[in-house]
Amino acid sequence: MLWDTEPGVLVARDLRVRRAGQYALDGVSFALQRGAVIGLFGPSGCGKTTLMRSIVGVQRNVTGSLSVLGLPAGQPELRHRIAYTTQAPATYADLTVHENLEYFAAITGAPAPRVAATIEHVGLSGLEHRTVASLSGGQQSRVSLGVALLADAEVLILDEPTVGLDPLLRIELWSLFRQLAGAGRTLLVSSHVLDEAAHCDLLVLMRDGRILATGAPADLCSRTGTTSIEDAFIALVRRGDRVNAS
Repeated sequence: MLWDTEPGVLVARDLRVRRAGQYALDGVSFALQRGAVIGLFGPSGCGKTTLMRSIVGVQRNVTGSLSVLGLPAGQPELRHRIAYTTQAPATYADLTVHENLEYFAAITGAPAPRVAATIEHVGLSGLEHRTVASLSGGQQSRVSLGVALLADAEVLILDEPTVGLDPLLRIELWSLFRQLAGAGRTLLVSSHVLDEAAHCDLLVLMRDGRILATGAPADLCSRTGTTSIEDAFIALVRRGDRVNAS
């Protein structure tokens, strides 16, 4: 399914990734809009990370077409227009929070004042002089998010950014994501926690390397006659299983 939006933000056509004799992505197609929080949901192993790596341009053995901001995924021109955070913290454990952000600001060309603003933005004020190794897992995830925010990228690809965070911090991060989308950025945020879907403008639900459905949370519930995204997901899985079995 395609959303009727301006072309060239995130667009995939018949995307496939074959690995170890199986398809990690199997015929994925979509067109995603600018300035939205887009939730990528599905169980572990369904292809979410493979899809995100494909968008960033670091995934091997990709067939089909995939464009980001009107350019083929992985083009050098996109390096400063797209930011990516992995599930594992992508920072230097022996450096402080401030030193990490200062280092990555120098690499990305971000202005120096943005370091302090970003530290406050991700809720790490008061911890900027602690080494990353001394932080909790959730705090380390926020340092990685801060690194991604430094470049002021147009598209943010965030792989399970709320894993390991307590409920209050998760809510604060989703609120931050909405602020960023309101400022015109496009965020693709993956999660396997379906109760976080309510924070998103649009959803991409995946299973076994395929897209089950796309749409706004309320729309998906309406289409499946359910009252929660979890129930909608289950209904879509059962519907798909019936189709595949017939």
